Amino acid sequence: MMRALYSAATGMQAQQTNLDTIANNLANVNTTGFRANKAEFQDLVYQQLRSPGSPVGASMIPAGIDVGLGSKVSATAKIFTQGTLVQTDNPLDVAIEGDGFFQVTMPDGTTAYTRDGSFKIDANGAIVTADGYLLSPQITIPQQATSVTVNTDGTVTALLPGQTQPQQIGQINLARFVNPAGLQAQGHNLLTQTAASGAPTISQPGLNGAGTLQGGYLENSNVSVVTEIVNMIVAQRAYEANSKAITTADQMLQTANQTKV
Repeated sequence: MMRALYSAATGMQAQQTNLDTIANNLANVNTTGFRANKAEFQDLVYQQLRSPGSPVGASMIPAGIDVGLGSKVSATAKIFTQGTLVQTDNPLDVAIEGDGFFQVTMPDGTTAYTRDGSFKIDANGAIVTADGYLLSPQITIPQQATSVTVNTDGTVTALLPGQTQPQQIGQINLARFVNPAGLQAQGHNLLTQTAASGAPTISQPGLNGAGTLQGGYLENSNVSVVTEIVNMIVAQRAYEANSKAITTADQMLQTANQTKV
C-alpha cells in the first residue's frame, strides 16, 4: 500500500487540530486576558531506504533515500503578547501592563493564575473572581468604604467615612514564571503550575520584571482576528492539498490494479 495514503492522512489530522486551535482563538476574541494558542508541527519518523555514507565499492553514497511518514501537532503553545487595555471606570477592574499573573485561591486550597482582572466583591467584602474564587493574598474591603483604588504598585486603598486620606487595606502581588507557556489551562480564565512552567516568582508590581497594574482597566484578548482568518485559510488549503494527495494515490493504485498482464 502506498505510504502517501497514510502520510497525507496524518497531515489532515494535524490540520484538523490546527483548525480546532484557530476556532478556539476566535471564540475567545472578547475573553478578558485570554492568550491565543498556536499549533506547532513536527515531522514523523522516516524510513531509511538507503543511508547516506553507505560504502559502494571504494566510494560512499553522498545522499541517502529516506521517505517521511507524515506530520503531527507537537504543541499548542500560548502566545504571551500584551493585549490592549480598555477603560471601564470600574475600580475593581484591574489590568496587568507587562509580565505577571494574578494569584487566585481555588476551593481545594491550591493556587491558580490568571490575567483576568475583572474582580468582584462577595458577601463578606472579599475581592473575588467572577466565579467567586478569592484573590490571593486575600483582600477584604470594609463595608463602610466609600471608594476603592488599586494603584500601579498593587497597593489597594479605601476611603473611609470621616477620613480625608485613603487607608491601605491590601497588596496585590504578581506571579511570574520562567516558562509561562508551560502553564496548564483549566478553563474559566485560569492557569495552573506544572513541572514545565517552573515555580512562580512572587513580586510586587513594577519590581523584579513584574508588570504594573492599571485600576479601572481590563486587558483584552491578544487574539488578532485578521491573523486567525489568514491562518484558517492556510489550514484549509493545507487540508485540501493533503486530501488531493490521498485522491492522487488512490488513482495511481487504481491504475495499477487495472493493468493487464
